[in-house]
Amino acid sequence: MDKKFRFSIWYFILAFWLLIFLQEIYFASQHLDEVSYSQFKVWLLDDKVAEVTITDTIINGKLKPDVQEEKGNGFQTIRVDDPDLVKILEEKNVEFSGVIVSTLWKDVASWVIPILIFAAIWIFMFRRVSQGAGGSFMRIGQSKAKIYMEKDIPVSMKDVAGVDEAKEELLEVIEFLKTPEKFTRIGGRIPKGVLLVGPPGTGKTLLARAIAGEAAVPFFSISGSEFVEMFVGVGAARVRDLFENAKGMAPCIIFIDELDALGKARGTGPMVHEEREQTLNQLLVEMDGFDPRVGVIILAATNRPEILDQALLRAGRFDRQVLVDRPDRPGRKAILQIHAKAVKLEEDVSLEKIAAMTPGMVGADLANVVNEAALLAVRGNRETVAQVDLEEAVERVVAGLEKKSRVLSVEERKRVAHHEVGHALVAMTIPGSDPVQKISIIPRGIAALGYTMQLPTEDRYLLTQSELESKIAVLLGGRVAEELIFGEASTGAADDLQKATNIAKRMIKDYGMSTTLGTVALDQSGPSMFLSPNDSSPRSTYSEETAREIDQEVRQLIASQEKRVQELLTQIKPVLTQGAEKLLVDEVMSGENLQELLRLHQAGEPMMKPAT
Repeated sequence: MDKKFRFSIWYFILAFWLLIFLQEIYFASQHLDEVSYSQFKVWLLDDKVAEVTITDTIINGKLKPDVQEEKGNGFQTIRVDDPDLVKILEEKNVEFSGVIVSTLWKDVASWVIPILIFAAIWIFMFRRVSQGAGGSFMRIGQSKAKIYMEKDIPVSMKDVAGVDEAKEELLEVIEFLKTPEKFTRIGGRIPKGVLLVGPPGTGKTLLARAIAGEAAVPFFSISGSEFVEMFVGVGAARVRDLFENAKGMAPCIIFIDELDALGKARGTGPMVHEEREQTLNQLLVEMDGFDPRVGVIILAATNRPEILDQALLRAGRFDRQVLVDRPDRPGRKAILQIHAKAVKLEEDVSLEKIAAMTPGMVGADLANVVNEAALLAVRGNRETVAQVDLEEAVERVVAGLEKKSRVLSVEERKRVAHHEVGHALVAMTIPGSDPVQKISIIPRGIAALGYTMQLPTEDRYLLTQSELESKIAVLLGGRVAEELIFGEASTGAADDLQKATNIAKRMIKDYGMSTTLGTVALDQSGPSMFLSPNDSSPRSTYSEETAREIDQEVRQLIASQEKRVQELLTQIKPVLTQGAEKLLVDEVMSGENLQELLRLHQAGEPMMKPAT
């Protein structure tokens, strides 16, 4: 769209000073020498004056050409009451004229002109305030929603993948907006509000726009935080204005993103936010007051539904909740296919394999993977994206960029190699672990000196106690391998210990997997439903004695798995040594190569020699 020209008061000020500057230049070019009246009379009597102009206070004159080089072109002198002046001018044949300047006009102009200028500036500023760009003081109570008309929404349901259940739930909304008489004919009504809940990046906003694009109706988009301002009553005014505008453009869709910024439960927390609560009250009133038959559908999105006010979630308001969850393996493949349309792929690229490598990733993550793969192909001066580019892009997203400038000493590389092979061997030998795809000692990300990539065979939604214990064992595999080979651990296992401790605590406190404490949940409020566990601190509801028992249970659980891993790696120590030597040479090892070393050891056959 072409940018509109917006006039500013600064243009007026600049033009004013430019006019003053040009006026000064003009007067400088018309400079007249000031002389005394007596000198003027001498020139006049000596017949040197060509013409004069007489005003109320001054006399401007022009000399004859033959004396201009000596005396200058013109002159100016003060007027003196001289009754003989006109007679002398007539005798010398000097052309003269008079200009009458009214003192009254000068006085009036000196007062009126500044007033007019001030009034013009005031009127201009008032119009700017009352009719100017959004965000000005007079428009502070107006809605900040961005309005997209039908032709401005290029997104449709075919552009959304991986959330098939959510799409089916929302098809009713689209059908109602297209053919409302189909529902109203038998007295049915569509839900007033639909709340999209799910983890960040799953496509809640995209899904809302797809509904508007599919139904071909206007789309009002606003964030929950845009309602609340420092002035009391502004948020409520914006809610009223938003619904008034929507009713005038019905059928349409109102989409409120990040609803939790506005709809948090009232009266909670150490401080009460009066403005936010008034805004929420107005939203509740508006949702109760409008007739759903007018065709205004309210969509909202949040990743924290557990903190919303219950009045928002009751029937008649947001009476339908649609889960937009992380995509499963077929869903990830469909999302990759959509994003891959914008890049050139080689014919042998397997998006199925990439979908299998990315469990837990959402649509935003997968879009980033495809984009990173395209950048890698360009960096390699290739015209198409290969399978290796996509796999490297997954590693970049999961583990971070390669740190080729980070040079490790020989001793550090040995430790990292044994550490990573220790992780991989434990994952290969303990049941319930994901298969190992790749082992690397190339530093990545901020602090990772190496990594072990495991490839799940299927998406998992439940984990048993033995599987959680296996996860702890795999995390401890690197530290135990260092102790077994070098006799002591290093700081490289800090992140592994943190993750293992978190799993053990949740097993004891949240999942009731403790024979001592029993099957009880010991936290009153757990972390957010769709956010990281670190985003919410649960409140403890148990005594200090129970806390001491929890700490003992956590230590015992981790110690038992550490002992298990020590026994396991001691039995296959030759494989650990051989695998680390090979990894030191190649820097990267596939899971199949390490599995072959393990198979030869278990079969009692000589293991392969590392490549030289």
